[in-house]
Amino acid sequence: MEEIYNIKIPVFEGPLDLLLHLIRENKIDIYDIPIAIITHRYLQYIKIMKELDLDIAGEFLVMAATLIHIKSRMLLPPDEEAPPEEQEDPRHELIQKLIEYQAFKEAALSLRQREDEWTRVFQREPLSDEKDDEGIYLSDVNLFDLLEAFKKILDTSPPEVATITKETLTVKDKMSLIMEMLEGQEAVRFEEFFKDGITRSQLIVTFIALLELIRLGLLRAYQEKEFGNIWVIKQNVDLPANSTDS
Repeated sequence: MEEIYNIKIPVFEGPLDLLLHLIRENKIDIYDIPIAIITHRYLQYIKIMKELDLDIAGEFLVMAATLIHIKSRMLLPPDEEAPPEEQEDPRHELIQKLIEYQAFKEAALSLRQREDEWTRVFQREPLSDEKDDEGIYLSDVNLFDLLEAFKKILDTSPPEVATITKETLTVKDKMSLIMEMLEGQEAVRFEEFFKDGITRSQLIVTFIALLELIRLGLLRAYQEKEFGNIWVIKQNVDLPANSTDS
């Protein structure tokens, strides 16, 4: 990635979060994970994160190696001489870790829901001539929900037609524009931030700016339902002058 971005955002989710996201996304039984499918999708996400120049921790690469190792073990024929009780499923240890981590996440989420219940409902603006006072009930999204939504935008983006320089496009500038866009609004749909993106570079800078604002706690992202519309909500704080070196 070009020097114009001049920012490297740490990934604020771990490899187990990614695996749980993939299990949920693909409607997979956590007790019977198809390792070949999960490994392929996991490596796709790693590729996307590298393209965005996210600061991928070594644990992501360790998990990638673990998945590949499990996949290779499952391709081997079973040892017919070993008794059934000694023929352990190569996925067993990973599945146990995922189940324990999922229980921890659910407990943490339950505590957080009690703390910020008031942020979970906002009034939907009428669509065209529609007058509807129905509230939209939101649930938290993680980094990988955002990556999935952004990947769909990238897949339909036009090819690069111009070189974007640091003088004309920076993450810090885009962060300010995003905060201005949210001024006076309760929430903005995720796709709205990318409407003016002409090139892939502009789209990527916008996404990195969004991630940085979320990481700093200035914005929060929610989803109407599983894999539904993503909304971005502004916290009642001001953008720090030196929040990034961009």
